[in-house]
Amino acid sequence: ELGWISKVHVNRPAVVRHAERIKKWRTVKGNWQAAWLLKAVTCIDLTTLSGDDTPSNVHRLCFKAKHPIREDLLKALDMHDKGITVGAVCVYPARVTDAVYALKAAGCNIPVASVAAGFPSGQTPLETKLAEIKLAVEYGAREIDIVISRSLVLTGQWEGLYEEIRQCREACGEAHMKTILATGELGSLANVYKASMIAMMAGSDFIKTSTGKEVENATFPVGVVMMRAIREFYWQTGNKVGFKPAGGIRTAKEAITWLMLVKEELGVEWLTPELFRLGASSLLEDIEKQIFYHVTGSYALRHDLAMA
Repeated sequence: ELGWISKVHVNRPAVVRHAERIKKWRTVKGNWQAAWLLKAVTCIDLTTLSGDDTPSNVHRLCFKAKHPIREDLLKALDMHDKGITVGAVCVYPARVTDAVYALKAAGCNIPVASVAAGFPSGQTPLETKLAEIKLAVEYGAREIDIVISRSLVLTGQWEGLYEEIRQCREACGEAHMKTILATGELGSLANVYKASMIAMMAGSDFIKTSTGKEVENATFPVGVVMMRAIREFYWQTGNKVGFKPAGGIRTAKEAITWLMLVKEELGVEWLTPELFRLGASSLLEDIEKQIFYHVTGSYALRHDLAMA
């Protein structure tokens, strides 16, 4: 039933004002900051989505996924025996087998996530999208990050959007599905809310802000709107859907702010890798630098920390 779609209204000025307040939140310090940063690490989808990806740099990424923070730093925090790893490794479908092999060789159970369904533009036929999803799952991906056809949102084809996402969900089988809304290309916050609700109604396990390839990626106004949609969906159905901001999140301070926002909007129960992920490629480096400074009192040199 999609009759409610035409009645959706988002108070943009209020959302923007709230987002401006979020930017001014004071961050936590000391041991509290270290604890929040380690929580952020466990929620990272460590990502490489470059045209020059090779088996070797995917293997290096997987090693970093298993050892995201230097062992001596974790020992100083008494966290070396807590099994801290990132939430997942995210790659293109062609690199899934490389990631699965590397993680298996490393003896860990970190899931491999694959982008699919015409990432990043979504401008491919539905049959091709479904075939790509099935191949990624066949290669060993346990999570699939699909991208929607923005044209369906911009032209108001909500039934078509629902059907497309539903078929993608079916193609994923047992794999978890994260639906990328590409919010920077949806035109309005009202469309972001509508697309969020449609994606959840169609069976998405997560809704995700961006591909990371748009001009505008994860922003706090968009995050607020998407989390309010998740909260409404939970109230209406009892089903918890995860949230993943992605694109442009590069600093430890930004990561903590996103965690604090999730805690405020959705509650502590959402602060787990099962319901919250951070899509990032360079974020982990800054988090490890901040933890290094917290433990040693000095700033890390370039050779002090392993590359991701």
